[in-house]
Amino acid sequence: MDKEILEHGFSWNRRRFLSTMGMGVGSLALGSLLMPDLFSNGGIEEGLTPGIPHFAPKAKRVIYLFQNGAPSQQELFDYKPKLREMNGKEMPPSVRGNQRLTGMTANQAHFPLVGSFVDFKQYGNSRAWISDLLPYTAKIADELCIIKSMYTEAINHDPALTFLQTGSQQGNRPSMGAWLSYGLGNENKNLPAFTVLLSRGVGNGQGVYSKLWSNGFLDSIHQGVQFSKGEDPVLYLRDQEGMDRKARRDMLDNIAELNELSYQEFGDPEIAAKVKQYEMAYRMQTAVPEVMDLSKEPDDIVKLYGPECLVPGTFAANCLLARKLSENGVRFVQLYHQGWDQHGNLPFEIAKQAKDVDQASAALVTDLKQRGLLDETLVIWGGEFGRTSYTQGTLEKDNYGRDHHPRCFSIWMAGGGVKPGIVYGETDELGYNIIKDPVHVHDFQATVLNQLGLDHKKLIFKHLGRRYRLTDISGEVVKGIIS
Repeated sequence: MDKEILEHGFSWNRRRFLSTMGMGVGSLALGSLLMPDLFSNGGIEEGLTPGIPHFAPKAKRVIYLFQNGAPSQQELFDYKPKLREMNGKEMPPSVRGNQRLTGMTANQAHFPLVGSFVDFKQYGNSRAWISDLLPYTAKIADELCIIKSMYTEAINHDPALTFLQTGSQQGNRPSMGAWLSYGLGNENKNLPAFTVLLSRGVGNGQGVYSKLWSNGFLDSIHQGVQFSKGEDPVLYLRDQEGMDRKARRDMLDNIAELNELSYQEFGDPEIAAKVKQYEMAYRMQTAVPEVMDLSKEPDDIVKLYGPECLVPGTFAANCLLARKLSENGVRFVQLYHQGWDQHGNLPFEIAKQAKDVDQASAALVTDLKQRGLLDETLVIWGGEFGRTSYTQGTLEKDNYGRDHHPRCFSIWMAGGGVKPGIVYGETDELGYNIIKDPVHVHDFQATVLNQLGLDHKKLIFKHLGRRYRLTDISGEVVKGIIS
C-alpha cells in the first residue's frame, strides 16, 4: 500500500485515502508522512499540486519587515531638493489635481509645501539617494532594489494595510503568507510555514489585527502563527502542569480518533486540518523554544544587530528571530513595526523610528548574505502608503507633519532574485506624482509570488462559486527588478 500511495501521489483524495487505509490514528499518521499536504483543501481540485511551484523559483522564503503607519518617503529614500527650495510655498493646484484627500487635510485652506529637514547622500554603484537617518541601510545600498514608485488606492491605514497584506481592502481574505503556505507547503514540519512578530516604536502606532495574518477561506493550517515576547512565545503551546509528553501524546491520539470519526461522517476538511494543527503544536513544543533562544548567538552577531537584539519584543530581536526562523525553513516571516504615523512632530519621531530599525534591517540582509541565504530569501521593507509633500496643519520649523498619500511611496527589496543595487521608478520634482515605472500593490504581490515560483494568475482557490487569488483580477510581474 505504501508503494501504491507513493506512485499515485496526489491523484488520491482525502476520502479515498481514509476509506482505503481504514480508520484509526495510524492511517492519519501514515498519510501525514507520505502525503504531507493530504489535508489541504482546494489545491488538488484547482489544479495546483501543493508544495510544487509552477516554475523554478528564485527564492524559497520571504521576510517582510512591514513598517506600520507609513514612513515618509521624503525623509528616507525620495530625495527632493526642489521641495526644500519651495518650502512654505503653496502646493501648485496643477500638481495636486483632483486627487482624493483624507478628512484630516481635505478642509485645509492652504497646502504649504515642506522640504525634508534631513540631508541625503548618494551610495553604492546605483548612486541611490539615502537619508542621513539611515546610515546602516546606506552601507548595504548595493544589495537593495529601491522602488520609489509604489502606489495604492487606499487612503486610510486599515484598508491600505489590509490591501497590501491580503490583496483586498476588506477583511476575511487570505494573507500573502497564507497564500504561500497554501501554494508551497511547509519546509520544516516542526514549525509553521507562516509566522508573525510584532514590535512598536516611539511614534503614533496604528493597530495591527489578526485579520492581517488570517487564512481567510483557506484551510486554517495556513494561518499565521503569532510569536510573542513572553515566556510562552506561542500561547497555549506548553503542556499544563502535571502533564508529561506521554500523557500529551495519548490525549492527541484520542482526539485524533474522535476527529477521524467526525470526518468520516461529515467530510469537513476543517476537521482534518484541526488534527494537523494539533500535531504541529506537539512538534512545536520542542522546536519553538530552540529557535526562540537568542542566548547562544555569538558576540559578532549581537554586535551586528545591536544590543537591543537581546531584548525580547524589540525590532532588532525580531529581525534576528526572523533570520533564525527563515534558516529553519519557515516559509514566510512577517514583522510589523508600529509607530510611523507622523501627522505632527515628524522630525523628532521619524528620527527615533529610523534609529529603531536601521541597524537591524541592514544587519538582517548582511547576516543572510554571509550565511549564503540571501539569494534564496526575499527581504522586503516598507509601509502601506506614502506621505504628502505638503504639511498637515500649519508649517512650523522642525515640527511639521505629513498626511497620508497613496499616490506614491518607497519600499526596498533585497535578495530572492531581485536586482541588487538599483533604483526603480521615479516621482516628480515635488515627490507627489509618479512619472516613471509605476508599481501597483497587485504588481508588487504578483512579483513576490513570481520570485517563489508561483504564477499569481494560477494560484487560485474556489470559494462560494468564485475563483479567488491574491492579486484579484489584476497585477503584472515587475520584470524590470528581476535579475
